[in-house]
Amino acid sequence: MFLGFKAERFLSLALLLHIVCTSPGICLEDSTMGNCLNSSCSSLSISKENSEPLPIETIFNLSSAIPTWPPGKGFANGSIDLGGILVYQVSSFNKTWATHEGGPDNLGATFYEPSSIPKGYFMLGSYSQPNNKLLFGWVLTAKDVTNNHSRPALKMPVDYTLVWSSESLNINQDGHGYIWLPTPPDGYNPVGHVVTSSPEKPPLDKIRCVRSDFTNSAEVDSWIWGQGDVVNYNGLNIYSSRPSQRGTQSLGVPTGTFIAQSQNNGTSTMISACLKNVKASLSAMPTLSQIRALVQAYSPLVYFHPDEPYLPSSVGWFFQNGALLYIKGNESNPTPIELKGSNLPQGGSNDCAFWLDLPRNQQAKERVQKGELQDAEAYLHIKPVLGGTFTDIVVWLFYPFNGAARAKIKFLTVSLGKIGEHVGDWEHVTLRVSNFDGALKSVYFSQHNGGVWVDAPGLEFQNGSKPVAYASLHGHAMFSSAGLVVQGNNGVGLRNDCEKSNMVMDTGTRSIVFAAEFLPSSMVVEPPWLNYARKWGPNISYNTDDELKKVEKFLLGKLKSAFKKFVNGLPKEVFGEEGPTGPKMKDSWNGEENS
Repeated sequence: MFLGFKAERFLSLALLLHIVCTSPGICLEDSTMGNCLNSSCSSLSISKENSEPLPIETIFNLSSAIPTWPPGKGFANGSIDLGGILVYQVSSFNKTWATHEGGPDNLGATFYEPSSIPKGYFMLGSYSQPNNKLLFGWVLTAKDVTNNHSRPALKMPVDYTLVWSSESLNINQDGHGYIWLPTPPDGYNPVGHVVTSSPEKPPLDKIRCVRSDFTNSAEVDSWIWGQGDVVNYNGLNIYSSRPSQRGTQSLGVPTGTFIAQSQNNGTSTMISACLKNVKASLSAMPTLSQIRALVQAYSPLVYFHPDEPYLPSSVGWFFQNGALLYIKGNESNPTPIELKGSNLPQGGSNDCAFWLDLPRNQQAKERVQKGELQDAEAYLHIKPVLGGTFTDIVVWLFYPFNGAARAKIKFLTVSLGKIGEHVGDWEHVTLRVSNFDGALKSVYFSQHNGGVWVDAPGLEFQNGSKPVAYASLHGHAMFSSAGLVVQGNNGVGLRNDCEKSNMVMDTGTRSIVFAAEFLPSSMVVEPPWLNYARKWGPNISYNTDDELKKVEKFLLGKLKSAFKKFVNGLPKEVFGEEGPTGPKMKDSWNGEENS
């Protein structure tokens, strides 16, 4: 429901809502939906307190089989050379121990060790994940190829330390679990724990520690299991692990193992290392023909809201239909932009000396604002991440115009006037693909000044293994499922309305690889407009305070204070007072996605 700015309309709507909304409104929070075909059940036991199978008892598979990729170099060959250590990604497991309470959704977690380890490779650590998700994970196993007999890359631990035991806990569990920290030889680091169902120490040859120069620092990632509201698990928390430094130039390689944080007697025991690509080799990155095959297999389908007036277009369409280049000090004489942006200033920084804007003619301006979906193109940035063991395919969409924002204030929806409007909107989703086999592992959905990663089991798929993305009404933030997502607290926040409609874009149909720095420059030629570092839109001239006061004067008491608190927490990008910069100027271009 939309709240107008006339007092009499507000009062009538408020009275009606007071009558029909006697209980708090239900808001559809951001959620994900699995869409898994060809799944098979694992042999995990079922919780004694719940007859329904746990999600983890089903093994996740992509909706269609992984294609046979075009031949070329080291992509999808199973193993990757990190400069002296070969690593192989294992996703088949033997269950070691499970608990059926605590952790996300209070469903517990399960612990595994890798099975079917190739000959000559060794386990680096156990695997764990929450029971509220389909079984979908991997760990790396390693093989020493340094031929350094005096100082090999891998060594057995000299002992184990018991980090934690479930013996004293009165929880629903399959037997008892024991978590062990390997004691490494001097000059070596453990990169994973060992989990057993017996109080006896694991054999020393169960696992391998890694020479310190083949490791980087690691940090906690997402929460798997541990201390919660139901029971205190002796100070234990289990997290997935990731390299502390991430980006196109970072060398840290995730192992797929977990970090166990245990506070015993005031001390903390945890793994703090991951692997490292010591020679910065990108031999496992896909070739251009393999990139094209990946795009055909995984290109996202983007659905636009049925009421969306501002659709994407190609950059060329925007230029050809009257977009103008303005120069500070000569605003009265803007310049038309050439098809590929060859007359745009190149390089430099966002010094506010140049900006783009819509056509001056009002009719042409309104037409360009609406975009042209049939002409829209997806612009692909291909980049190495996580030490060259994964490929990120960043799918950028361009919108000539971003619409006004709307807020949800308890049971009311209010327009924020002109707040949120700006010219030249860039949004993206990122596909993260394993260079071991070419499987899609996760997708990043950009949302205003942040975003969220969603693992493959939480995605909706269509047309095989193409993930579905939903662009929010007016703001074009990307989400993994339809519905209303409110970014805020206590029923007050920014509305993101997402729905399916007949307006949908298969980003693989009209896509251009416009940047892939790891390939020879002759193979991927960057368009001139990509290196335009200035603004894609003008500064907005409206007064933000005036726009907000139009809303505030119709809000009473707690609603007004809650609205003010919400507005103060809005990201600057939502206000849209300044035109945005292009994709290459974003922090995520060479860095990790901001989540």
